[in-house]
Amino acid sequence: MQEPLLDGITQTGVDRPEPILRAGNTNCGGCGMSIGLQMLSRAVADRTVQMVIPACCGIVTAGPFPHSAYGAPVVASTFASAAAVATGLAHVAKMNGEDTRVLCWAGDGGTYDIGMATISAAAERNEDILYICYDNEIYGNTGGQRSSATPMGAVTTTTASGKLEQKKDIVGIMAAHGIPYVATMSMAHPEDLFHKMRRALDMKGFRFLHMLSPCPTGWKSEPGEGINLVRQAVESGLYPVVEVFDGHRWVVNVDSALSQGALESYFAAQGRFGKTKIDLAEVSKAIHRNWRLLQMRAAFDTQKIS
Repeated sequence: MQEPLLDGITQTGVDRPEPILRAGNTNCGGCGMSIGLQMLSRAVADRTVQMVIPACCGIVTAGPFPHSAYGAPVVASTFASAAAVATGLAHVAKMNGEDTRVLCWAGDGGTYDIGMATISAAAERNEDILYICYDNEIYGNTGGQRSSATPMGAVTTTTASGKLEQKKDIVGIMAAHGIPYVATMSMAHPEDLFHKMRRALDMKGFRFLHMLSPCPTGWKSEPGEGINLVRQAVESGLYPVVEVFDGHRWVVNVDSALSQGALESYFAAQGRFGKTKIDLAEVSKAIHRNWRLLQMRAAFDTQKIS
């Protein structure tokens, strides 16, 4: 399948002189995070940014000290404290009158699990930071353990027979904080992803972006299949592409065909599901139930309530 065109968003006059992710990084081939960082680099363009990266795969990306593959200032935080550290940086920038955009770049372990306390606290205070979660559904940096983002049935180093619990609804959780902006991003829809990054960078207050990020090592998939896997997740309805404004206005950005064929292909292409018996009929029921809820939310415009 031909990839969507980027519609002139590449190689523009405001491209950074060097990308946020430089050559020499330690990421595996086919790493979804690498694609996300390249898109982030284009979205940031000539803005001044500071990044906070907790002790997840993203911090290993830089390589050994004193060298760094990052083309922007980065603070390495503990797993739990990325949002708290970013809060401090944002306040310092404001006191100095600097138009610096502070963003967290964190995996699912540092977001769904260990970092949840500081994320929730910063969101509740509506701190002026952009939090981006690249969700590879596993603790990729520490040996491939399950996180609360790991989907049911997936085999990890701590769920040898397949995970028994459902994936946590992080979009619903963050939207419930009533923050200005929450969105999911698909690497198979780069224009949508790019414009959401741009919008989130320019907004004020706490913004949360979620990106499904294939991990060929953890997912036991082919490195060249990552974009196609994300496309199948969208086409099957497994990964809705949505925006939520101020916690109540939901927008569905990409309609899903709820394709059973795409769902079957998505699971069949990943070895992490090979040892477990996925009940696709039950998965499909859950997807349809979730989409009915999404459609109700999108149709419910609270601005019309007097």
